[in-house]
Amino acid sequence: MIIAKDIHKHYDKIHVLRGVEIEISKGEVVAIVGKSGTGKTTLLHILGTLDKADQGILNYDEIDVNMLSDKSLSAFRNQHIGFIFQFHHLLDEFTALENVCIPAFIGKKDRSTVEERATELLSYLGLAQRLDHKPNQMSGGEQQRVAIARSLINEPDVVLADEPTGNLDTQSSEDIHKLIFDLRRDFNQTFVIVTHNEDLAARCDRILQMADGIIV
Repeated sequence: MIIAKDIHKHYDKIHVLRGVEIEISKGEVVAIVGKSGTGKTTLLHILGTLDKADQGILNYDEIDVNMLSDKSLSAFRNQHIGFIFQFHHLLDEFTALENVCIPAFIGKKDRSTVEERATELLSYLGLAQRLDHKPNQMSGGEQQRVAIARSLINEPDVVLADEPTGNLDTQSSEDIHKLIFDLRRDFNQTFVIVTHNEDLAARCDRILQMADGIIV
């Protein structure tokens, strides 16, 4: 589903990515691991089209995203890629339901349909009683569940997660790990996860080890 070839990225004079090659199939849960500074997050941002490679090919189902205009690329990202970050990045002034709906509203989808799907997702994730709660009224684990629901609202091809449990306690982390694999089981959802969590990585279908800007 995703093919990246010969991905290079420089920041100033630092050669961060040095010809990364990666392929991701539908329904896979793939972990990217390695020491800090090896290029994991940079690679994730390029796979998510949040950043552009200086060199290389990035295809989603044979769509060459490097050929898309900025406007088309933004629309593609909104419709095909979900994101989960270490810090949930929820908007404090909005409820859980409203936070989940935002990407779909950006995609100009029908409000009632979006709210119905957001309610279903939050209920699936165990937050049926938290729809009208704002982030400061929820625990860290609950906030991250809302962020997961938000990543899924547009039914993306892939969810890219950057240390999704790095800011959570042990039990909350375990709950989120289980959810990821429940989502794969129930919806055939694809995940690419940057993590330092050995337990999470060990559960994944594949572990890609990065060192010095390449997958080793």
